[in-house]
Amino acid sequence: MAQPSESLFTDDEQMALTMLPTLVGSAVAFSSKNGPLGTVKEMMANAKAAVAGVQDYPGNSLIRMVVPHFEDRAAAMAAAKEMREKQMAILTDAGISSKEQMQDHARTQAAVVHDVLVAKADADEAADYRRWVLDVADAVANAAKEGGFLGIGGEEVGDGEEQMMADIAAALGMP
Repeated sequence: MAQPSESLFTDDEQMALTMLPTLVGSAVAFSSKNGPLGTVKEMMANAKAAVAGVQDYPGNSLIRMVVPHFEDRAAAMAAAKEMREKQMAILTDAGISSKEQMQDHARTQAAVVHDVLVAKADADEAADYRRWVLDVADAVANAAKEGGFLGIGGEEVGDGEEQMMADIAAALGMP
């Protein structure tokens, strides 16, 4: 596979590629009717699945570019904190203040990323990237049951989560 360099993408494109997996995970989490425990489970699944992209797609240099690996835990934590602050600033600047706005933003950003992938990324790596984004969404959707009482009963993946995942897949140009 081709080795993308950071110079291939603009700063805004790199940020969009970096943010999309966790943005989609958050949009899926906000698509469900979970209590506090379910929400925590889903947000933990979001972070874990996003980082797992490097292990799940080890030969994909595009994913490695947006999820850097740090040997030093302190450096990794500092980089994660800096990225979270940048992401929060972008969401604040975009005026995101509701779950519906977050979901709309995720759909829009998925379409933006699709265009970037088509224009600049290796086709195989782009396909893996798209699968990875949906892997994150799926992990979040399956992290906690929807409905029921104290995790008893309910359904694995709610209708809202299924719809959000379908919307993201469509925006990414996937069947």
